[in-house]
Amino acid sequence: MKTASRVPCRFVQRGQSTVEFVALSFVLVPLMLIVPLLGKYMDIAQTTAEASRYTAFEGTVRHSSSADGWKSDADLATEVRRRFFSNSDAPIKTNDVAGKFNAHRNTVWFDHRGSPLLPDFAQDVGVTTSKDSLSQPIGALAGSFNLSQQNLYTGQVRVNIADIPNLKPFDTIGLSVTRGTTVLVDPWAASGPEQVVSKVKGAGLLFPYQPLEVIAAPLAVLMSNPVLAILGADTTPPDVGRVTPDRVPADRVLENYK
Repeated sequence: MKTASRVPCRFVQRGQSTVEFVALSFVLVPLMLIVPLLGKYMDIAQTTAEASRYTAFEGTVRHSSSADGWKSDADLATEVRRRFFSNSDAPIKTNDVAGKFNAHRNTVWFDHRGSPLLPDFAQDVGVTTSKDSLSQPIGALAGSFNLSQQNLYTGQVRVNIADIPNLKPFDTIGLSVTRGTTVLVDPWAASGPEQVVSKVKGAGLLFPYQPLEVIAAPLAVLMSNPVLAILGADTTPPDVGRVTPDRVPADRVLENYK
C-alpha cells in the first residue's frame, strides 16, 4: 500500500511575502501620494485666506475718501499672485508680475510628477472686490453728514488647482478654493478742522443752525440792552452754529494739572 508524499511547508509558502507586498502596495502607494497632496491643498487654502485679508485691508488705505481712490481688481490680483502664490522669498516691488516658470513658483506646490498645481497664475488666481452700503440707521446718519456709505469692503480670492492625471479622484476633481474677508474700510477721518466744520454744518436736520440763527437774532438784540448789564445779567448772545472741533476741554489742558 502506497502513501501520498507530503510537500514540505516551506515550498507551499514560497512567494507569500511578495504577494502580500503587491497587495498592500495597491493601498499604500496611493496613500503615500494622497497624504502629501492633501497637505499641499491645505497650504494653498491657508494662503488663499491670507490673500483675501490682504485684499480687504488694502481698502483701509485706498477707499472712496482717500486721495488715490480704490485699487482695481486687476491690480490687486497682480499683487496677490506675486506676493502670496509665488515663491516665498519674492520681493515686494511695484508692478511686479508672477511669471509662468518654476523660479517664480512655490517650491512645495507640485504634484508627484513634478507638475505645478498652479500652472498659470493669470488663469488660476483671481480677485473680486465688492463695496456694500451700511445698513440703516447708521447709513442714513452717515449720509446726513455727507460721509461715504460704501464702507463694507469685501476682498475675495479664488484659486483654481490643476487636476492630476491618472490619480483618481484627483484627475477630474476640478478643485477650487475661495476665501473672502470683509472689513469696515473708511474711518471717516477729516483732513482738518475746516472739513469737520463743513461736514457738521452740512448735516441738515441733524444740525439746523440756520433756522436757529433766525430765532436767535431778536434775542441777541434784546440781550444787548444796557439795562441787563446794569442788573448784572449775562448779556452774551447765543453763538448759534459755532463748531470748534479742536477745542480741548479745560480739565485736559496741561496748565490745570500743575
